[in-house]
Amino acid sequence: MMRLALTPLFVAISFMFAGATAAMDKENTLYIDLKDGRVVIEMRPDLAPKHVAQIKKLAREGKYDGVVFHRVIEGFMAQTGDPTGTGSGGMGETLKSEFSKEPHVRGSVSMARTSDPNSARSQFFIVFKDSNFLDGQYTVWGKVTSGMEFVDKIKRGQGQSGSVPPPPDKMIKVQVAADAKD
Repeated sequence: MMRLALTPLFVAISFMFAGATAAMDKENTLYIDLKDGRVVIEMRPDLAPKHVAQIKKLAREGKYDGVVFHRVIEGFMAQTGDPTGTGSGGMGETLKSEFSKEPHVRGSVSMARTSDPNSARSQFFIVFKDSNFLDGQYTVWGKVTSGMEFVDKIKRGQGQSGSVPPPPDKMIKVQVAADAKD
């Protein structure tokens, strides 16, 4: 009798732990430390395996540490990932697009590129609000799962260009959660 009474409880606890384990995939979680706090991004290798691999490689090499948000447009997005801070630089290999049906909703993280769909390298952006006009044209590789309030505090740029006047905000430290010491 006791065994039957515990079975539903055991099943419920098992589901709780399974959900917690899935939510804590540290190899596919990115931490971006900003001046106001930590942004946590769930990376999506199921959507964009080559883009996620490149982001992780650059983060592990410390290449994103100290990189500024060079283009920030109010009500649209914050763009970073250019070591020159100008918007014309990049790091790593040029990647072929990995477009998906994943929508650009508040907190989506997507690759920046030139007019060539296969030109993404290291620059990416986080959208402040739903931006469905980008769907199917830019590679979504992640989603902010916590810390969006810190993304909202990134210093805004001027006008439609979004060019950020000095001093721009920056990514203080970027790391794959599996490698994080804190």
